[in-house]
Amino acid sequence: MWSEQLVRKVYDMTDKMQVEQVVVGPVSTNCYIVIHKDTREAFVVDPGDYGEGLAAQLDKLGAKAVGILLTHGHFDHAGAAEDLAKKYDIPVYAHMKEQETLENPMVNLSGNMMGNPKVYHADEFLRDQQEFDLAGFHIRCLHTPGHTAGGCCYYIAREDVLFSGDSLFCGSIGRTDFPGGSAATLVNSVREKLMVLPENTLVLPGHDARTTIEQERMYNPFL
Repeated sequence: MWSEQLVRKVYDMTDKMQVEQVVVGPVSTNCYIVIHKDTREAFVVDPGDYGEGLAAQLDKLGAKAVGILLTHGHFDHAGAAEDLAKKYDIPVYAHMKEQETLENPMVNLSGNMMGNPKVYHADEFLRDQQEFDLAGFHIRCLHTPGHTAGGCCYYIAREDVLFSGDSLFCGSIGRTDFPGGSAATLVNSVREKLMVLPENTLVLPGHDARTTIEQERMYNPFL
Protein backbone atom coordinates (compact mmCIF):
# COMPACT_ATOMS: atom_id res chain seq x y z
CA MET A 1 0.00 0.00 0.00
CA TRP A 2 1.21 3.48 -0.84
CA SER A 3 2.27 5.67 2.02
CA GLU A 4 3.55 9.24 2.11
CA GLN A 5 6.30 7.89 4.36
CA LEU A 6 7.83 6.20 1.32
CA VAL A 7 8.94 9.57 -0.03
CA ARG A 8 12.42 9.62 1.41
CA LYS A 9 14.41 12.40 -0.18
CA VAL A 10 14.21 15.30 -2.58
CA TYR A 11 17.44 16.33 -4.28
CA ASP A 12 17.63 19.90 -5.58
CA MET A 13 20.25 18.90 -8.10
CA THR A 14 20.87 21.90 -10.34
CA ASP A 15 19.12 24.98 -11.69
CA LYS A 16 17.20 22.66 -14.01
CA MET A 17 16.83 19.32 -12.23
CA GLN A 18 14.88 18.19 -9.21
CA VAL A 19 14.97 14.52 -8.24
CA GLU A 20 12.53 12.91 -5.85
CA GLN A 21 13.56 9.49 -4.53
CA VAL A 22 10.76 7.12 -3.57
CA VAL A 23 11.38 3.68 -2.08
CA VAL A 24 8.90 1.14 -3.43
CA GLY A 25 8.06 -2.54 -3.30
CA PRO A 26 8.98 -5.58 -1.22
CA VAL A 27 12.75 -5.21 -1.62
CA SER A 28 12.98 -1.43 -1.13
CA THR A 29 13.78 -0.30 -4.65
CA ASN A 30 14.78 3.30 -5.30
CA CYS A 31 12.43 4.84 -7.84
CA TYR A 32 13.31 8.33 -9.04
CA ILE A 33 10.99 11.05 -10.31
CA VAL A 34 13.15 13.47 -12.31
CA ILE A 35 11.61 16.86 -12.98
CA HIS A 36 12.70 19.76 -15.16
CA LYS A 37 12.14 22.80 -12.98
CA ASP A 38 11.23 25.15 -15.82
CA THR A 39 8.81 23.00 -17.81
CA ARG A 40 7.69 20.59 -15.03
CA GLU A 41 8.16 17.76 -17.51
CA ALA A 42 9.35 14.59 -15.81
CA PHE A 43 10.54 11.06 -16.36
CA VAL A 44 10.43 8.16 -13.92
CA VAL A 45 13.35 5.80 -13.38
CA ASP A 46 12.54 2.21 -12.31
CA PRO A 47 8.91 2.35 -11.12
CA GLY A 48 9.02 -1.07 -9.49
CA ASP A 49 5.74 -0.96 -7.59
CA TYR A 50 2.93 1.28 -6.30
CA GLY A 51 2.01 2.73 -9.67
CA GLU A 52 -1.07 4.42 -8.26
CA GLY A 53 0.97 6.08 -5.54
CA LEU A 54 3.67 7.21 -7.96
CA ALA A 55 1.00 8.73 -10.17
CA ALA A 56 -0.44 10.54 -7.17
CA GLN A 57 3.01 11.86 -6.32
CA LEU A 58 3.58 13.09 -9.88
CA ASP A 59 0.26 14.89 -9.78
CA LYS A 60 1.03 16.35 -6.36
CA LEU A 61 4.30 17.73 -7.68
CA GLY A 62 2.58 19.28 -10.68
CA ALA A 63 4.81 17.20 -12.97
CA LYS A 64 3.93 16.11 -16.49
CA ALA A 65 5.29 12.59 -17.05
CA VAL A 66 6.78 12.12 -20.52
CA GLY A 67 8.70 8.84 -20.21
CA ILE A 68 9.83 5.89 -18.11
CA LEU A 69 13.44 4.65 -17.98
CA LEU A 70 14.13 1.06 -16.93
CA THR A 71 17.68 0.21 -15.90
CA HIS A 72 16.74 -3.47 -16.18
CA GLY A 73 13.74 -5.76 -16.30
CA HIS A 74 13.52 -7.35 -12.85
CA PHE A 75 10.09 -7.17 -11.24
CA ASP A 76 11.24 -4.78 -8.52
CA HIS A 77 12.25 -2.19 -11.12
CA ALA A 78 9.66 -2.70 -13.87
CA GLY A 79 6.57 -3.75 -11.94
CA ALA A 80 4.58 -0.50 -12.20
CA ALA A 81 5.91 0.71 -15.56
CA GLU A 82 2.92 -0.46 -17.56
CA ASP A 83 0.41 1.17 -15.22
CA LEU A 84 2.16 4.54 -15.45
CA ALA A 85 2.69 4.22 -19.20
CA LYS A 86 -1.00 3.61 -19.77
CA LYS A 87 -2.16 6.33 -17.39
CA TYR A 88 -0.02 9.04 -19.00
CA ASP A 89 0.29 7.54 -22.51
CA ILE A 90 4.09 7.68 -22.37
CA PRO A 91 6.84 5.36 -23.67
CA VAL A 92 8.95 2.94 -21.65
CA TYR A 93 12.68 2.82 -22.46
CA ALA A 94 15.11 -0.07 -21.88
CA HIS A 95 18.29 -1.45 -23.43
CA MET A 96 17.80 -3.57 -26.53
CA LYS A 97 19.34 -6.68 -24.90
CA GLU A 98 16.87 -6.59 -22.01
CA GLN A 99 13.80 -7.74 -23.92
CA GLU A 100 14.08 -11.38 -22.79
CA THR A 101 14.42 -10.36 -19.16
CA LEU A 102 11.31 -8.20 -19.42
CA GLU A 103 9.21 -10.80 -21.18
CA ASN A 104 10.27 -14.00 -19.36
CA PRO A 105 8.81 -14.34 -15.82
CA MET A 106 11.57 -16.74 -14.80
CA VAL A 107 14.23 -14.25 -15.84
CA ASN A 108 12.54 -11.11 -14.52
CA LEU A 109 12.08 -13.01 -11.22
CA SER A 110 8.35 -12.34 -10.92
CA GLY A 111 7.70 -16.05 -11.32
CA ASN A 112 10.40 -17.76 -9.29
CA MET A 113 10.78 -15.17 -6.51
CA MET A 114 7.30 -13.70 -6.19
CA GLY A 115 5.17 -16.62 -7.37
CA ASN A 116 3.19 -14.21 -9.56
CA PRO A 117 4.51 -14.47 -13.13
CA LYS A 118 4.42 -11.19 -15.04
CA VAL A 119 5.46 -10.07 -18.49
CA TYR A 120 6.80 -6.52 -18.84
CA HIS A 121 7.45 -4.46 -21.93
CA ALA A 122 9.33 -1.53 -23.36
CA ASP A 123 8.39 0.69 -26.29
CA GLU A 124 11.85 2.04 -27.11
CA PHE A 125 14.91 -0.23 -27.07
CA LEU A 126 18.19 1.66 -26.82
CA ARG A 127 21.71 0.88 -28.01
CA ASP A 128 24.85 1.23 -25.93
CA GLN A 129 26.02 4.87 -25.91
CA GLN A 130 22.81 6.01 -27.57
CA GLU A 131 21.93 9.59 -26.69
CA PHE A 132 18.41 10.95 -26.58
CA ASP A 133 16.43 13.86 -25.15
CA LEU A 134 13.66 13.46 -22.61
CA ALA A 135 11.92 16.04 -20.40
CA GLY A 136 14.46 18.64 -21.46
CA PHE A 137 17.49 16.53 -20.47
CA HIS A 138 20.14 15.00 -22.74
CA ILE A 139 20.62 11.39 -21.65
CA ARG A 140 23.14 8.71 -22.60
CA CYS A 141 22.37 5.00 -22.25
CA LEU A 142 25.35 2.99 -20.96
CA HIS A 143 25.03 -0.77 -21.39
CA THR A 144 26.35 -2.40 -18.19
CA PRO A 145 25.60 -6.12 -18.41
CA GLY A 146 26.37 -8.50 -15.58
CA HIS A 147 23.40 -8.12 -13.26
CA THR A 148 21.21 -8.86 -16.26
CA ALA A 149 22.08 -9.27 -19.92
CA GLY A 150 20.67 -5.90 -20.89
CA GLY A 151 21.18 -3.92 -17.72
CA CYS A 152 22.05 -0.30 -18.30
CA CYS A 153 22.65 3.04 -16.61
CA TYR A 154 21.46 6.49 -17.64
CA TYR A 155 24.03 9.28 -17.59
CA ILE A 156 23.12 12.97 -17.78
CA ALA A 157 26.45 14.71 -18.23
CA ARG A 158 25.19 18.29 -18.01
CA GLU A 159 23.69 17.59 -14.60
CA ASP A 160 26.54 15.34 -13.37
CA VAL A 161 24.19 12.50 -12.43
CA LEU A 162 24.09 8.77 -13.13
CA PHE A 163 21.13 6.48 -12.51
CA SER A 164 22.97 3.22 -11.96
CA GLY A 165 20.18 0.72 -11.32
CA ASP A 166 21.58 -2.51 -9.90
CA SER A 167 24.95 -2.18 -11.67
CA LEU A 168 26.71 0.01 -9.09
CA PHE A 169 25.88 0.57 -5.43
CA CYS A 170 27.53 2.51 -2.66
CA GLY A 171 30.48 0.27 -1.81
CA SER A 172 29.20 -2.65 -3.84
CA ILE A 173 27.87 -3.91 -7.18
CA GLY A 174 24.72 -5.80 -8.13
CA ARG A 175 24.02 -9.46 -7.52
CA THR A 176 25.13 -11.82 -10.27
CA ASP A 177 23.48 -15.07 -9.21
CA PHE A 178 20.27 -14.44 -11.16
CA PRO A 179 19.58 -15.67 -14.73
CA GLY A 180 21.87 -13.85 -17.16
CA GLY A 181 24.20 -12.67 -14.40
CA SER A 182 27.99 -12.73 -14.50
CA ALA A 183 30.31 -11.29 -11.86
CA ALA A 184 33.24 -10.86 -14.25
CA THR A 185 31.02 -9.17 -16.82
CA LEU A 186 29.54 -6.78 -14.28
CA VAL A 187 32.91 -5.78 -12.83
CA ASN A 188 34.20 -5.09 -16.33
CA SER A 189 31.07 -3.12 -17.18
CA VAL A 190 31.42 -0.91 -14.12
CA ARG A 191 35.14 -0.38 -14.64
CA GLU A 192 34.94 0.38 -18.34
CA LYS A 193 31.68 2.34 -18.52
CA LEU A 194 31.20 3.99 -15.11
CA MET A 195 34.59 4.48 -13.48
CA VAL A 196 35.68 6.60 -16.45
CA LEU A 197 32.99 9.19 -15.74
CA PRO A 198 33.93 12.46 -14.00
CA GLU A 199 34.71 11.94 -10.32
CA ASN A 200 32.06 14.41 -9.16
CA THR A 201 29.25 12.46 -10.86
CA LEU A 202 26.46 11.75 -8.39
CA VAL A 203 25.41 8.10 -8.50
CA LEU A 204 21.76 7.35 -7.72
CA PRO A 205 21.49 3.55 -7.43
CA GLY A 206 18.58 1.12 -7.49
CA HIS A 207 18.90 0.33 -3.80
CA ASP A 208 20.40 1.89 -0.67
CA ALA A 209 22.36 5.14 -0.43
CA ARG A 210 23.61 7.49 -3.11
CA THR A 211 27.33 7.83 -3.79
CA THR A 212 29.79 9.40 -6.25
CA ILE A 213 32.18 8.05 -8.84
CA GLU A 214 35.09 9.40 -6.82
CA GLN A 215 33.97 7.57 -3.69
CA GLU A 216 33.56 4.28 -5.56
CA ARG A 217 36.98 4.58 -7.20
CA MET A 218 38.53 4.97 -3.78
CA TYR A 219 36.54 2.59 -1.59
CA ASN A 220 34.54 0.04 -3.58
CA PRO A 221 36.17 -3.34 -2.81
CA PHE A 222 34.76 -4.96 -5.96
CA LEU A 223 36.66 -2.53 -8.20
